[in-house]
Amino acid sequence: MDSDLIRRAQGGEEQALAELLKKHYSFIVKYVWQMSGDEQLAYDVTQDTLIKTIQKINQYNHRSKFSTWLIQIATHTYLDYKRKQKRKYELDEKLRKEFPRSSVSSASDWHEVQEALWKLEEEHRIPLVLKHYYGYEYTDIAKMTKVKVGTVKSRVHYGLENLRKELRTDDK
Repeated sequence: MDSDLIRRAQGGEEQALAELLKKHYSFIVKYVWQMSGDEQLAYDVTQDTLIKTIQKINQYNHRSKFSTWLIQIATHTYLDYKRKQKRKYELDEKLRKEFPRSSVSSASDWHEVQEALWKLEEEHRIPLVLKHYYGYEYTDIAKMTKVKVGTVKSRVHYGLENLRKELRTDDK
């Protein structure tokens, strides 16, 4: 029974947690697959859902069915994936407009962008990635990096300028 497994898992019994996750694995995969229509995405989201379930098992309060709680976690995880995909697409579009001679649609082109990002100083790369890949606001980035908002804006701007220079150099 789930309630016994849940209580044991919340008590720190790893075997109970493993059994509980194994029991619900295919249920989550099927749910995400039906929701997304993408088999590989369903497996990826399920893995992340299980990790979050492990991390949050003690937050389950037994008021709803465990499967309902899992669906909630899976749904939020799926929506996070979709937001990240949208941001990546928007960044790809921005880079395509910025560098029309080189499309960033192939994996090798995206690899070039990632390599150019890694060439940036960390103080510029981190805020740039947080802003343009993950979509955080400047104020949030300032809190995360413990610098002033103006400094974050400056670093993002400087990072973008250097990224443009690096990609233009590589593009010739």
